[in-house]
Amino acid sequence: MSTRVKICGLSRPEDIAAATAAGAAYVGFVFFSKSPRNVTKDLARDLALGVPMGTAKVALVVNPDDATLEAILNDVPIDMIQLHGKEPPERVAQIRARFGLPVMKAVGVASAADLDQLPAYEAVADQILLDAKAPPNADLPGGNGLAFDWRLIAGRVWQKPWMLAGGLTVENVAQAIELTGARQVDVSSGVEAAPGLKDARKIAAFIGNARNETGRGSPPEDILAGREIP
Repeated sequence: MSTRVKICGLSRPEDIAAATAAGAAYVGFVFFSKSPRNVTKDLARDLALGVPMGTAKVALVVNPDDATLEAILNDVPIDMIQLHGKEPPERVAQIRARFGLPVMKAVGVASAADLDQLPAYEAVADQILLDAKAPPNADLPGGNGLAFDWRLIAGRVWQKPWMLAGGLTVENVAQAIELTGARQVDVSSGVEAAPGLKDARKIAAFIGNARNETGRGSPPEDILAGREIP
């Protein structure tokens, strides 16, 4: 089974075309005003309508209130919510119950101590995304092009499907998969020509390298809206 790839921070029709043509399993839209990848609801709706069936459309939000989520989900055909802020497990469970969509919770990792919170999030989220913890005073909670020490999660047994993010590039994604056993990876800045501008050749090369490296260990069952992703 090949590794599933999420291309995040898409903001142009040509980026959607490049990601889906290369075989991305997920495409991500960033709803965070401080990000160079931020999209409006109108733009996200237009982009999402151009995503072919079978590719999951993910809304990345940071510490959203219910009104923000309602506004996005009322306008944009989204398949999954990605919480990329400091949402506690209780808030994750609340969002999942209220909006009826699968929820992926991002957890920042810098040291082994950061992994202690994973069981609480695995109990309430459909998927976990492990990202490098943002530096102090950083404007962005993710998409900073930083990696964490992948050895921290090597050999870990997971209760839910999970995704590896943070500092992944065309050059290192195969190594990251081999070391961690990840069956899903997420990339944004690693396939860009400039902040917010994706590079079609990098997208194709990244997905090709990820798919050619099958990783180690047994893959977890993929979850999207309670069913296996085709």
